[in-house]
Amino acid sequence: MKGGGTRIGLKRLEDFNLADLESLRLILRGHSVIDWTRLDLTSELEIRQFLLVQELDPADADDRARIDALRREAIGYLQRNFLFPIPKQIANLPVEELLRLASGQGHRQLCACAILKCMHIIHHLEGRELLMHVPVSDQELFQLVEEKVYRVIGSMLAGGFPITEFVGGRKNKDSLYTKLLSKQETVAAQIYDKLRFRVVTREKQDIFPVLQFLTQKLFPFNYVVPGQSINSLFNFRAYCDKNPGLSQLRPKLQPAPGDNDYTPSDNQFSADNYRVVHFVVDMPIRLTDRIIQRVSTDNAMGRVGFVICEFQIVDRDTETANELGEASHSQYKDRQKLAVVRRLHLPETAAPSRATMPPPPPDPPAPKRKSKG
Repeated sequence: MKGGGTRIGLKRLEDFNLADLESLRLILRGHSVIDWTRLDLTSELEIRQFLLVQELDPADADDRARIDALRREAIGYLQRNFLFPIPKQIANLPVEELLRLASGQGHRQLCACAILKCMHIIHHLEGRELLMHVPVSDQELFQLVEEKVYRVIGSMLAGGFPITEFVGGRKNKDSLYTKLLSKQETVAAQIYDKLRFRVVTREKQDIFPVLQFLTQKLFPFNYVVPGQSINSLFNFRAYCDKNPGLSQLRPKLQPAPGDNDYTPSDNQFSADNYRVVHFVVDMPIRLTDRIIQRVSTDNAMGRVGFVICEFQIVDRDTETANELGEASHSQYKDRQKLAVVRRLHLPETAAPSRATMPPPPPDPPAPKRKSKG
């Protein structure tokens, strides 16, 4: 990751600030940052890290020009469509000052939030469009994501972080066919887990700190895909109230839509006792010089693209429990395959038991790493 800076350790729960807790609640509940009324980034370090994890380095001249172009386009959009009065002294501020203002109060804060939300959308749309202008395969993009993920989580494993297992992989074709055939909803055509990663922590209490670290070093919380989170592991309010530091922060959280304690799964094949924190990220990735050089015209969209990937995080005890009985992955796949048999009107004898079922084609190779702890 460009400009990653000095490696830091995990934050203790008692050291979490409001920005940390807000970002984790967004991940657990699948909210959208567009609905936020404020930011809570106040220190120079927090602001710089927020920009770096977007794959935008304010110390890089090209990235600074890209950030400024996003700011101008966002302001132009607001003025063209809504005649939104943005004071000139705010319109000319660098993005760091906008982030600081968005964490304050009053009309200046409202202006800064509106500009930043529009920048977020424009950056995302143009990053997506960039991939349509560059002749690049899914395999190349997946490799960029995997390199980024393995670099960050590999450094966590090497640094003794409380991660007992990390698995990354790509969904094989038979699994994709089964997933699409088993679901009635047309939205099933959007596959979010072609690229997926699972992190297993030592203890349940390690999950919040590990997630917070990942939002600082791997993926920005603002590009967690809204409406795609599952949290069957934490009663958010109760968990916060049991931790003195978090309990003091929770009343300061801004109002949020559908503020439920859990975010249940609507997956008909998941067992009721399956427990997980699951979310989808549209991961910003920095395209290499070799890829960018394939653009046939002047590139005004920067060099950051976005690739959808899925994350799951559980603790070691929950992972063990999930592999027992109805919650196990093997029984999940059996229920899914039975749904395909019924939907295709095949005889149910065509759904063989796992003992007689031929092995599926292997997933593309991906490392599975365990910590020494």
